[in-house]
Amino acid sequence: MLRCVLTCPTPPDLLGFLRDHLHGGATLHLAGELEVVYQGRAASMAEAGDRLLLIKPDGSVQVHGPRGVKPVNWQPRTDHLSAALEDGCVVLHAERRSPVEVVRVRVLSCALASALDMVEDARLVFSGTEAQMQSALARAPHVIEPGLVVLDRELLVGVGGIDLYARDRAGRYVVVELKRGKAGHEAVHQLARYVQAVRTQVPGTVRGILAAPDITTPARVALEAAGLEFVEVSALPLPEERDFQPLLF
Repeated sequence: MLRCVLTCPTPPDLLGFLRDHLHGGATLHLAGELEVVYQGRAASMAEAGDRLLLIKPDGSVQVHGPRGVKPVNWQPRTDHLSAALEDGCVVLHAERRSPVEVVRVRVLSCALASALDMVEDARLVFSGTEAQMQSALARAPHVIEPGLVVLDRELLVGVGGIDLYARDRAGRYVVVELKRGKAGHEAVHQLARYVQAVRTQVPGTVRGILAAPDITTPARVALEAAGLEFVEVSALPLPEERDFQPLLF
């Protein structure tokens, strides 16, 4: 698993490490004094402090502080990653084109840098059946998207039954396809068929959302090409308390 590790590297050594491993399919960790600048839909700056930088093979970038589970800043997907020396410091440049967002991480000092080869051989699959997943998300559709209102479950259209038929906060109809495990091409094709069927029956915009713990890269490409959306659902809402009450006869 451990491909390479550096302790207290100099800026030139750290730059060489990043250039060797940034696009080589490894998961990178970098701990040190970091400064983070974000520009995009808003602008923010995290002043220099002890932080952990995490770069995954899919190009996602996270910067964590010493407390809490939420990153100080993150980029869920990047179109361009590069590193350079600027004024004696290594600077990581993470860019996303749509929407246009840029995260710049300046490494003032580095205590540890490591590259890990992590094999994705385990999948997150929800316990229970897909029907139970459907029931849980029908009770709490905000897990999929805030403001979503479920209109029907297993709504029959000409090509099958829609898991969740909903309306978003803008009043648009939404077709939701649910998968307990990692979604693939077939889930994308199924969702596309449902959306097309609904578009022939109702006026206005019809959105399609594929909700699952994960999705394959080819399936995500196909999904985006079809104008459909993916929502990662990594945890299901717990049943309401009354669901645990014993029945009294």
